[in-house]
Amino acid sequence: MIKEKRKLKSYTQEQMSKLLGISLRQYVRIDNEEDLPRRDVLRNLITELELSNEEIGEYIRKITSKTA
Repeated sequence: MIKEKRKLKSYTQEQMSKLLGISLRQYVRIDNEEDLPRRDVLRNLITELELSNEEIGEYIRKITSKTA
């Protein structure tokens, strides 16, 4: 879902990593739904991609179910 929203905005993974102030490797893990970002990064991700509460809830549920 994050990847699709990023592509709709025409951002590359590299552009997103710079916007969020994180490494490209870290962003790729977020994009591939392998890692839950820190709270400050998550807040910026929500803003940049204009994620709805429903979308962010779905993302967090996916990530936490993978790590449980």
